[in-house]
Amino acid sequence: MSRVLITGATGLVGGYLLRMLVEEPRVTQIIAATRRPLPPMRKVLNPHDPQLTDVLTQLTDPVDIVFCCLGTTRREAGSREAFVLADYTLVVDTGIAGLRQGAKHMLVVSSVGANAQSPFFYNRVKGKMEEALKAQRWPRLTIARPSLLLGHREKQRLNESLFSPLFRVLPGRWRAIHARDVARALLSEALSPGHSDVTILDSSQLREKAEQSSIY
Repeated sequence: MSRVLITGATGLVGGYLLRMLVEEPRVTQIIAATRRPLPPMRKVLNPHDPQLTDVLTQLTDPVDIVFCCLGTTRREAGSREAFVLADYTLVVDTGIAGLRQGAKHMLVVSSVGANAQSPFFYNRVKGKMEEALKAQRWPRLTIARPSLLLGHREKQRLNESLFSPLFRVLPGRWRAIHARDVARALLSEALSPGHSDVTILDSSQLREKAEQSSIY
């Protein structure tokens, strides 16, 4: 049985994942740390505060697995600094909290094209976030690099609306993927035995894992 910490549960992938965790019998407790409160759910503890870092520093309950589904865009964040806070600082803080709570496996949603040396700001921040998590020396670290995410958002992102038709037909790792499939693949990976220190899954691999999973 597993105890889980999740951040980003109010987002697209995180929302699907949280619902799957609630229904998964192998998960006994879920700590969903959020900036705004969640509706009451069985098995879910929901420490929340607009300053998510403050919530994470106060967590003490032991966990086995950490999921981080935090992510935004430069446009949504409002500034480069706010984007770095959401997509780098809070992700790294999630890892620190999970290690302190005894977790042995962290799974994080990054992005296709993540590269710490990229000339593109978005990809560079994602790449630096991945490098920072690797430096935490997790016994097991799974990095998901989905392409454009499909699924219903309360507030639709302009770029996703514009480019969705194109990314639906692109091949391999560039092909768009439904957020539900990313969540299914992550949960399947978390509950499966593994020995690799770092595993990187692109959209095609995430889709394959989701199709093979019995999780709905």
